[in-house]
Amino acid sequence: MKPAPFRYADPRSLDEALDVLSAEEGAKVLAGGQSLLPLLAMRLAAPATLVDLNRVPGLDAVEATGDGVRVGALVRHAQLLRDEPAARVQPLLARATANVAHPAIRNRGTTVGSIAHADPSGEMTSVLALTGGSVTVATPAGRETVGWQDLFVGPLETSVAGPAVVVDAFFPALPERSGTAFAEISRRKGDYAVCGAGVVVVLDADRRVSAVRASYISVGLVPEVHDLTEAVAGKPVDGADWAAAAALARTLVDPDTDIHASADYRRLLVGVLTERALADAAAEAVQRSAA
Repeated sequence: MKPAPFRYADPRSLDEALDVLSAEEGAKVLAGGQSLLPLLAMRLAAPATLVDLNRVPGLDAVEATGDGVRVGALVRHAQLLRDEPAARVQPLLARATANVAHPAIRNRGTTVGSIAHADPSGEMTSVLALTGGSVTVATPAGRETVGWQDLFVGPLETSVAGPAVVVDAFFPALPERSGTAFAEISRRKGDYAVCGAGVVVVLDADRRVSAVRASYISVGLVPEVHDLTEAVAGKPVDGADWAAAAALARTLVDPDTDIHASADYRRLLVGVLTERALADAAAEAVQRSAA
């Protein structure tokens, strides 16, 4: 199918983009377009106006500091994947981005656009939640920071409303003595995951487990972060029962059945992927503790 007719706006500043969004009812923002354009082609979305951000300056930078990584709205997945300072500050970014679709899509699709799309099968929504991240939303009245808990309302739905542009996403830095891992299962490489798991393991000064968190994709309607600490709290990292933490995870999720997998199969995958990922994250936490 072909998209319904729309007007194309090509603003050269953020203020100009917001002016168009304010004046044009039903306008949509276009960044990478890898999520939006298929919806237009299938006429699942029919905006009157597309507001293309690609000529707006200042939205294409990745800034890695000791506090975390800030990703601009025009940063492509491939750019973030190659950014070594960002990967050092928050390793989950590169690990999850490497699982996003295919190279062609990573070359055009944007990380912030994926988050704003709010697909529960998207890797980056889960990473934003697991790291305790936030987005910056620009409106005609100014800018505001929206934490991940307040951002995701439902499948393909966020709390961002009215004339607004999500200009960046912020991912806090990985704390000391911590490790991360990300794993997913899909029917074919590059397809949407049937299930995916991102985890963080935190150790204390004696290399005992002090915190374990996990977030999943293609499991819930919105990103969720599950605390698995109680299953392994205080255990020496070398003797931690990651299978027990995985068993706890299976009791905390509530997946749906669809044409790709049953709820029971997804729950099984949650356990399998969690156990594997926790072992990898623990190994990285030990390595970072020794550095």
